[in-house]
Amino acid sequence: MGTGLDLPLDQILVGDCIEALRSLPPASVHAIFADPPYNLQLRGDLRRPDDSLVDAVDDDWDKYDSFAAYDAFSRAWLTEARRVLRRDGTLWLIGAYHNIFRLGVALQDLDFWILNDVIWRKANPMPNFRGRRFTNAHETLIWAARGQESKYRFNYAAMKSLNDDQQMRSDWFIPLCTGAERLRDAAGVKLHPTQKPEALLHRVILASTAPGEIILDPFLGSGTTAAVAKRLGRHFIGIERDPGYAAAAAARIAAIAPIASAAALSLPSKREQPRVPFGVLVERGLIPAGSRLQDRARRYSATVGADGTLRCGAFAGSIHKVGAALMEAPSCNGWAFWYAETPGGGLRLIDEFRAEINQGLVA
Repeated sequence: MGTGLDLPLDQILVGDCIEALRSLPPASVHAIFADPPYNLQLRGDLRRPDDSLVDAVDDDWDKYDSFAAYDAFSRAWLTEARRVLRRDGTLWLIGAYHNIFRLGVALQDLDFWILNDVIWRKANPMPNFRGRRFTNAHETLIWAARGQESKYRFNYAAMKSLNDDQQMRSDWFIPLCTGAERLRDAAGVKLHPTQKPEALLHRVILASTAPGEIILDPFLGSGTTAAVAKRLGRHFIGIERDPGYAAAAAARIAAIAPIASAAALSLPSKREQPRVPFGVLVERGLIPAGSRLQDRARRYSATVGADGTLRCGAFAGSIHKVGAALMEAPSCNGWAFWYAETPGGGLRLIDEFRAEINQGLVA
């Protein structure tokens, strides 16, 4: 898909998020990050008893007359969010214990498909001043595809690389937004009570979008999503009802310099890589016919056929089929199971040969 000339790319729409979402064409954005009102403070007699929660939010945008009113608002904007999300797009939704469970129900009722819940563990949480509860040291992100059949983007290799070549877990230890990153007014007061750290959005955007794609934030606030998106070479659309917040976000975004296009790229996912059958490795002599493959523990071995099949006793077939048969398992990823012996007597995973072909290291 092109970026779309009918979209307000790299702009902040000032106004009600539902009305702004309705102005956008369907299936037009690749990802959404939403940090909606927490519903911490209900009006009148329903006001919550603990004022020390989630950075002491007391703004009017976080006040609703009832839980039903909050739920109705949530379902209305989520309905529009799903409409503007591309078929294979994903949505990130962040909240605290006051609202995240209600939002999770709404997501499922609207046919979003939950992929993960991620715990953002705060390295420096706000204390619980009254000492009547545990310190609230985390928030929850729900990552959901538009639907169960969505072929959503997950930049697995980039996340693994970001985490020192270990699989990225669903618990993220990231400090609150502090220091020079925190926007403040002329009096030095925090401009926005729930400004999210750029490190959090860096991970979200890098995990689920590609350079040039569009991420939408219907509650832009201080502009973190847009600022990080611009830096990483993505397009953004922001929606913010408060003109003061919108102006501060615009100034912040204008000061961001995008990184070089090559630096915005991340390692391709397995899905994006061209399919390389095992037979190609045999054809090119990387794993010649007649050689033997073994599992890591050298318990099993199989002979490679000229057609790329493996043979081990009574078993014959693909690298996957023979691996499954030997382990008496319903399935097997042969690329991760079989190893070829190196000239020095060591073992090398056959998937490494395929990776070399994908990277153009082997003609």
